[in-house]
Amino acid sequence: MKAKELRNYTDEELKKLLEEKKKQFMELRFQHAMGQLRNTALLKEVRRDIARIKTILRERELGIRR
Repeated sequence: MKAKELRNYTDEELKKLLEEKKKQFMELRFQHAMGQLRNTALLKEVRRDIARIKTILRERELGIRR
């Protein structure tokens, strides 16, 4: 997910999406540990999505506009 797309969401929507992504990441980690995950690149992608969401929330908290 692109940061440009994420900026269109409200804070509440971002927080909800963040929780969903965290759950997805935990599920992927579990699958990877069990040897069931075929596409390990998903781990990196979801981790970066989480970082993007946190960054946008923090920017808004500090009042930084982009």
